[in-house]
Amino acid sequence: MTWWCTGVRWREGRPALGWWAPGRGGRESVLAYGQELAFVARGGRGCLGVWRGGRRTPCPTGAAVAVRATRAQCEECARIDRSYSVAADTMADDPRPYAVYLAYFGPELLKVGITADERGPARLLEQGAVAFTWLARGPLMAARRVEELVGVALGVPDRIPYVRKRLVRGALPPVQEWAAELRAAHARAVGLAGWPESLTPAVCEVVDHRGEFGLADLGRPASVVRELADGGLVAGRLVAAVGPDLHLDIGLGPGPGRGLVVDSRLLAGWRLASAEGVGTGTTFPTGELGGVQGGLF
Repeated sequence: MTWWCTGVRWREGRPALGWWAPGRGGRESVLAYGQELAFVARGGRGCLGVWRGGRRTPCPTGAAVAVRATRAQCEECARIDRSYSVAADTMADDPRPYAVYLAYFGPELLKVGITADERGPARLLEQGAVAFTWLARGPLMAARRVEELVGVALGVPDRIPYVRKRLVRGALPPVQEWAAELRAAHARAVGLAGWPESLTPAVCEVVDHRGEFGLADLGRPASVVRELADGGLVAGRLVAAVGPDLHLDIGLGPGPGRGLVVDSRLLAGWRLASAEGVGTGTTFPTGELGGVQGGLF
């Protein structure tokens, strides 16, 4: 049975690698900091089809996907996804309650956004938010209006290129500074005129994700995997997981700069086989932290 990697997912505050096999559904491998990770990529990278309603529909053509794409979908499957998507504003009739949030990723790097209230903080963990606070809860379109209102008034975006988040997380200021930044932004946001009456404002409570991510002693990693290739491998000790990123210690010596980042969005769509006893390191092409582009949030 061939299992295809679907990337990192966050469940109950913990990262896990997702897997999918046609006709077998999905499964997950929970990750733990300190464990050894070693795998080899097999074959080529394929489209993972469309995930909707709790199930995955395979790509009808079994299309190939570019090795540097941060989304493991062909153009047709991506189009189907966008046809009924909150992110693409094609799902305005969703009856579920939504939550508006302010997320912190680094100095002067705040983001406003929305997520289905039933998902709790999972969306924030998936995005790699170092900390966040809720702003309000209510119907989808009202949440969208407040998202736009806050974004314009406070000058904060609703999307941030992921490479910017990766560049700043290794040198965060003291917690008091960014907690104060979030609290000040929250106070400004809830004081704005024009909030829909259907939204319920939330009390400011700063939620810190450094523990879930393993950021305490992370430092600045040395490089990032740029792409996977058939037969290539990576092996190291997992020291942190932030959003989709896996941070591996590959034995380059103590202190900041010893690590390698593996963006799990690039793992999605590959068949990965265990590679035990290969030491540490990688044969995949690597580059500086700013070298992997693509993908917002």
